[in-house]
Formats: sequence, C-alpha cells, structure tokens
Amino acid sequence: MTTDQLFPRAPSHPFDSGPNRLGGDRLLFLAEAFRTFHSTGALAPSGTDLVNALVVPVTSRPDRPLSVLEVGAGTGVVTRRLAQVLRPGDRLHVVEANPRFVGRLRQDPELARRGPEIGLRLSECRVEELPECRPPAPDGGGPVSERYDVIVSGLPFTNFEPAQVRHLLELYLRLLVPGGELTWFGYLGTAAARTLASGPRRGARHRAVMRLLQRFEATYGLGTRTVWRNLPPAQAHLLRVPGGGADARTPVPATGTAGGAPARGEAAGGATRAGASPTRATADGAIPAGTPAGGATLTGATTGGAVAPGEPTGGATIGAR
Repeated sequence: MTTDQLFPRAPSHPFDSGPNRLGGDRLLFLAEAFRTFHSTGALAPSGTDLVNALVVPVTSRPDRPLSVLEVGAGTGVVTRRLAQVLRPGDRLHVVEANPRFVGRLRQDPELARRGPEIGLRLSECRVEELPECRPPAPDGGGPVSERYDVIVSGLPFTNFEPAQVRHLLELYLRLLVPGGELTWFGYLGTAAARTLASGPRRGARHRAVMRLLQRFEATYGLGTRTVWRNLPPAQAHLLRVPGGGADARTPVPATGTAGGAPARGEAAGGATRAGASPTRATADGAIPAGTPAGGATLTGATTGGAVAPGEPTGGATIGAR
C-alpha cells in the first residue's frame, strides 16, 4: 500500500487538461474495463448527473469541516467534483487499487492544485488494506482508527461474492462517524441480463448480493435517486448511520429523479433525500432503524446465492465508477 499527498504541478501529458483529458479518461477506463471488468464494473466513467447525486452529502453539508473517503475512484470524475465542492480545512482520502487509475489521478492538475487545501491523500490499495481497517490487536493496541463524515463508494458490489460485500458494508459502518453518510450507485435493469449472459449460477450470486444490499438500505436508507441521463441509467443510494446529535442533517421527505427539474426542497447537487422511518419492513421482518453503527447483522446472503421464493429477478447492478 502506498499513500501520497498531491501537490501542484504543471501538466506533463497532452491528456492532462480540458477535452483531451476527458477523452483520455474514457479511453483508459474502457481499456481497464476490458482488462479487469470484475473490479472495474463499467465501460465508461459516471456522467455529470450521477456524479452530482453521489456528492450530495458534501453539497448539503453541515457548517463544519468534513472528512470524506472515496473508495474506487477510477479515473477521478467523482474525485474532481469532490475537490471542487470541499472547502479549505476539509479532508479527502481517495482509495483506488488499480495502479493505472492511480497513475492517472496522480497526474491530474485539478487534484494537485486543490490537494493541499483539502488535505487530499491518495492510497493505492483496497479499502480493506488501510491501516484503520485492520482488526485491533488482542491487547487492544494497533493503529488509531480514522473515521469519516462521508463515504462515496464506487465499488461494483454485484461483481463480488455476498460474503465480501457484507464485509465491505460492515467496514463502511465502522469507518463512519455517528450520523455519517454513505452513497453508492447501481445500474438499472441488469440483473436479468447477467443471468442471460453469465448463466444461472452468477445470476443467483447477483440476486444474493442484491438482497443483502436491500436489507442494508432498509436499515439505514434515506432515499434513492434515479439518474436517466447516464449510460446506462443508474440509481444513486443515500444512507446514514444512526447518531450525530445536533449536527445530523434533517432529511427532505421526498425521492426523485435526475435529468429533469430539481424537486422542491432538493439539496444542491442532485439527489433528494427521503426520511427514514423508525422501522423499515423487509422480507425478514421489521429492522430497527436505530441499530447502532457497526452492529447490524446482515444475514441471508450466502456465497451459494440461493434465491428466496418469490424474489424478483430485476434490479440494479451496484457500483462501478
């Protein structure tokens, strides 16, 4: 694992600025999708509307410094938007495991320019490998755990096994402060396509991951936003862990779509929040919405991917950036 702080530098490559950079990002992303689709999870970077929906916890922020973690930055479309909206004194920690994407992020002049103001750090590793994510020593020693106000996840969850997704979700809960918020996204209408293209075994695994994500969202979800102006169309999900006291934001009691006029009362940047009720009903019964952070038991998803009776086969493929 390597962690760098980015500092201002002159563009060193013709793809480092303007339209050339965007074209270079798309070409790089496409090449990595064909080379490592399991971990890349998409053929193109996220569009502007989806990016804005994912950064809503920052654009509708409380009036205090924020610590933000982005997991799976890809070529940096979300990273650059975060760098634009964060303020001096905030902190941005970016985690990306693909060395080619990391190289692109290190060359980005916008990130280098804004990096010192927002304490930008770039770690070349999987999120599970961060020092703050290591399990504590038996004697209680070990690294001091850093916690974040906001986590933006671009990982392609439905490309992973259910046990790995459960581990990542529980890790996010541990990394968030009380009242902290998490966003992720998924592409619409791809569950059935995966079954047709990859066979019933992978389709069953996909549905097992979807059940796990639905239970997680039933406990912590604030709302979703459908983004039609994205290729392919996607849904952005916004969640909050319990706690936070007076600093916690009040949710807007609505859901909506991106790509048209903003809903009344909508937070700047795109996504509309939906208030979480005291309990959220699931197939397994009512889950208390006040479950302590890190204490939720995400049950029911197995590596075998058995399909529950009556379960729909549609849904979104979660992740990719």
